[in-house]
Parts: sequence; C-alpha cells; structure tokens
Amino acid sequence: MTRTQLKQSSEPSQPLSTSTYNITEKPLGTPQNVRIILVGAGASGINMLRALRLHLTPGSWTATAYEKNPRVGGTWYENRYPGCHCDIPAHNYQFAWRPNPGWSEFFAPAPEIEEYLEKAWSEEESQTEAAVLRTECQVVGAIWEEQNALWNVTVHDLKTGEIFTDRAQFLLDATGILNNWHWPDIPGRTDFKGEMVHSANWPNDFSSAGKTVAVIGNGSSGIQIVPAILPEVKSLVHFIRSPTWVAPPSLQTMAMGKAGKIMSEVELTAEGNFTPAQIEKFKSDPVLYRTFVKGVEDEVNGRFPIMLKDSPLQRFVFEKMSEYMTHELGGDERLCGALIPKFPVGCRRLTPGTGYLKALTAPKTRLITEGIARIIPEGVELVSGEKVTLDTIVCATGFDVSFRPRFPLVGREGNLQDIWAKQLPRAYMSCAVSGFPNYFMFLGPNAPIGHGSVFTITEHIAKYIVRVIKKIQTEGITAVAPSPEAVAEFAEHIDTFMPRTAWQGSCRSWFKGGSKDGPVTALHPGSRIHFFHMLETFRGEDWLYTYKKGVKANRFVYLGNGFSSKELDGSDTTWYLDEPDKLYL
Repeated sequence: MTRTQLKQSSEPSQPLSTSTYNITEKPLGTPQNVRIILVGAGASGINMLRALRLHLTPGSWTATAYEKNPRVGGTWYENRYPGCHCDIPAHNYQFAWRPNPGWSEFFAPAPEIEEYLEKAWSEEESQTEAAVLRTECQVVGAIWEEQNALWNVTVHDLKTGEIFTDRAQFLLDATGILNNWHWPDIPGRTDFKGEMVHSANWPNDFSSAGKTVAVIGNGSSGIQIVPAILPEVKSLVHFIRSPTWVAPPSLQTMAMGKAGKIMSEVELTAEGNFTPAQIEKFKSDPVLYRTFVKGVEDEVNGRFPIMLKDSPLQRFVFEKMSEYMTHELGGDERLCGALIPKFPVGCRRLTPGTGYLKALTAPKTRLITEGIARIIPEGVELVSGEKVTLDTIVCATGFDVSFRPRFPLVGREGNLQDIWAKQLPRAYMSCAVSGFPNYFMFLGPNAPIGHGSVFTITEHIAKYIVRVIKKIQTEGITAVAPSPEAVAEFAEHIDTFMPRTAWQGSCRSWFKGGSKDGPVTALHPGSRIHFFHMLETFRGEDWLYTYKKGVKANRFVYLGNGFSSKELDGSDTTWYLDEPDKLYL
C-alpha cells in the first residue's frame, strides 16, 4: 500500500490582518453585565426569574419585573369567577421544580393555584437580590435604541400615577395570551341598567342569588360558570353562538388510559377531591407521588394523535363524545342539535365540563342560539325582535387573542402592534420576532398553548431564552434577532402542517384568532414533546447578530486572553473525566 504524501507549501503564511485588532484581556466565558426587564409576574414571569438566577453568572445580571396587578399570579390572580378551576390535572399544573403534594382536587380551584404561585414567588424572591418585583406598575411602551442596543421601556406606576422610563438590554414579555380580556362587541352594551360583569374581572362582592342571569359564551369560562351559579339563580339564560365539544370528566377517561393503573391506586371522592389520607400518602411517599405525577403527565402528553384529522382515533373519539353528550343532554333533540358539533374534536379547545350539560336540561335554564341584535336597558334584544328581560349579564366572552402587544413595541421595522394588525402574527419558535432584537415572549404565536400544562412549557421556553442571553453575554454580541428568512420558513412549515389537524377544521375558535376558517395562529405544529425537543438546541444559523463596537470587527474577540473562566473560577477543571460520554450542545 502506497502512502500519499501531501505537498507542503514553501510560501510563508500571511497574517489575515494587520494592525487594529487587539486581544481582549479577559478569559473565555467572561460574561458582560446585562440588565433585563420582564413584563408580567404570572407563572411565566416567576419561572423566568428563577431560570435567570440558576443559569446566569452571579453578579453579571440584574432584572426588574413589572406587574400591573397588586400581586403575582397573572391569570390566576384575575380569574375568580364561580366554579373557576384549571382544566389540566393539578399535579401537572405546577412547576417541575416545585411539586405540591397538597392539592385538594384533581382539577385545582383558582384560589389554590394563586396561593401556589404566591408561595413559589416568595421562596424564589428570598434567594436572589438581583431580581426586583414591582407590582401595580404597567408597561405602556417600549422602543429599541439601536445605537446603544437597549430597550427604552415606559412604565406607569398605578399607585402614584408616575410615568417613568427604564432601560435594559433584554425585554422579556410574559404577559400571556389569555389575559387581556375584552367586552363582547354587541351594540348598546353600556345601555344596560342591570349588573354586567366579565368572567375575567369578577367583582369580589357580586352575587347572582335570586336573579335572572344571562351567561354569554360557551368557552371554558362559560362552561364552568353555568353549573356553578345555577343552584342560586332565579333563572338562567345561556347565549351560545356555536356548538362545542364538552369532554367527559377526565377521571373517567384517564382511568381507561395509560394512567389507569396509577389512578386506580389513588383515593378520590365522587366530586374529584383527594381524600385527606391520600394527600398524606403523597406527602409521605415521594416514590408514589412521583409515579402518579409522571403517569398523569404521560397521559396528557399522549393526546396529540387525537388531533390528527380523519385518523381512526379521531373518528373513535368523535363517536364516543357524541354519545356522551347525547346521554348528558337526556337525548333532547333541540339541545343535542345546538350543542353537539359536526366539526372535528379539538377544533375548539376541549373542555371537561362537569355538570354543564346537565345544567342545560334544568327547568330554569333557557338555551338561546339566536343572535343578539343589541343590548337594551332591560336586557337583550334578539335578532328576531324578542326582548329578554335580565337582572344580570355575565360576559364569558374571552380575551384579545390577536397576539398584538398590549403596548406600543417599536423595533427596527416599526410598531409590532401595527405590523400584526396588518398581517398574521409570525414568530420564531413562538418566542422571538424578526426585527425586534433582544425581545422574547412566552406563549407567543404558535406556542403549544392548547397542548397541556403551561407551567412546564414556560420552563422549556425560559431555558431557551437563558441560553440565548448567555451566548450574548459571553461572545461579544450586543443584539440578536431571528432572520426574516427563518421566520418565513418556520411559518411555511406551520401553514403546510396545520391542515393535517383538527384545529384547522371549520369552527369559530380563538386558535384561529376568533375566525371560523382562518389559519391557526395559536398552536404549535406538533405534539407537546415535539415542542420541547425543538427547543433543546439553539439554531444559531437562524439568527442575525450585532457585535460590540469599539473593536475591530472580529467574531472571535470573545476568545480573549487564552484562559478559560472554567479554570479560574475555582470549579473542577477535570469535569470532562466524570461524564466522558456527555454531549454538550
């Protein structure tokens, strides 16, 4: 066998450049100091602050979270209507890093979730001085300052009335999607002489006892409110615009699914409450508790195949849910025709509505599917001209789901409010926007908001954002934003994938911005696990970078003086011997 020899050039190598480039006298990995502004202190905000504390170098960052409410909790501080529960099992609607074996019900009531978030924040706040929470402070505007690579953020102190400006390298938007409630667009709304309340702004002193009450809307909130207030009202009028799938109680479906074995070992009352003995078992037996949590989580994660249009499983669930709803409605032809959809299961958000369908068969309940022409002083006038006299109108009519920011957000290409008013909201992997450097959001366009617990979803997004911040801190970068091409191609994938799903079916849904047949803007094109997997790696090739000024343009300036911070910070310099097969991404 002949060995081929490579001919070596006799020409001396030439330096790539002469002169102005200088070595920075800092070791590789030295972070630049950054300031971070976080908007909102609900579940996403609380978790983001914890991720910053755990993963950024102490002393290299500070953050201020601005929360418009008097307390943390976001949606769960604001929603307190009768019957308000989460529709995700309580033991999965929690942070993975803060298990709570003490949930009282399989589906946690709103006050318990709010208390859980309060405690989580209190514990987190005590562990860091780098993060500050300012309540009753509402962000009202933000402008990107290209020259200094800073966000100028305008804040309204709701307590004092003061308007002030804060500045930071990063703006993290944790305001959420189901948080900005709105009144229904019905003529004459302000003419009504009785009480009018919104499900997301429920007065603490409100009572429906002995009154004729209308509930407008059959989304998740309306489905929970109707059976909750029925026992105390004089009569109930329920206005719905379209049918919706109402799921059987999850306790029944889970008992027949992958979580069946562990569910059979758990003590629950007929109402879905954990017995005191079971709560004590969870607290004293961490193995049992962990098995239960993972079993139910596995069940929730496995529901995506139901959402695939025209699949055998979709057809099976369609038939079984039709049978269930028919049974619960007592076979009433009018009610079944009004409530049971013809569109695919999952086209609208699927809600377990314990007691809802039975409530519609009650003698003092009237279901109205006819359109509302206007609201009048004494109640509601229908399209037919009939006038319905009411004492109270409850608007369970949802939220602004346009994804447009709550405040003017001005980046390199203008105000995102205006941009997304004219075109579909498009984001990179749901959390970043082309032309808006160092801006990240939680549960933005095409996030997996309908795929299961948002708590663990926010954990994955927070870790993704932290990786980007660390990259900027340690690689001589001042700003980063996804490229227009990457966002456009991600959108192309979404639009091509969605017709495979029930979400694209012909139904009016907030998944499609409230439209009937529009594109799906609110959901991820895949399963929950697919989303988590997608966020495991940072695709640097999809991003545009701005590097530090004042030195010659050289992307490797961050390599520094030849030393690594890993050999100078007192940590183990032989870590690679401990896990020789670990792949660092």
